Amino acid sequence: MNQQAFEFAAALAIGLGAIGPGIGVGLIAGPALAAMGRNPEAAGIVRTNMILAIVFAEAISIYALVVALIILFVTANVKP
Repeated sequence: MNQQAFEFAAALAIGLGAIGPGIGVGLIAGPALAAMGRNPEAAGIVRTNMILAIVFAEAISIYALVVALIILFVTANVKP
């Protein structure tokens, strides 16, 4: 395979890998902020759980970044 195919595969991996966590963070933060607005006494617990969920969602995009870097720098240098 040529270098352009590896570059496209890496771009596709990080692009698709970042869409999911981006949507997930939006779906997490909206209801959490609404819950904090309705019940300010529970804001600390809700905020803690929201931040933990966002961390788990963002970990997926870090995995996608690692896969993209492996595609670019490891797989592209292997000669058939």
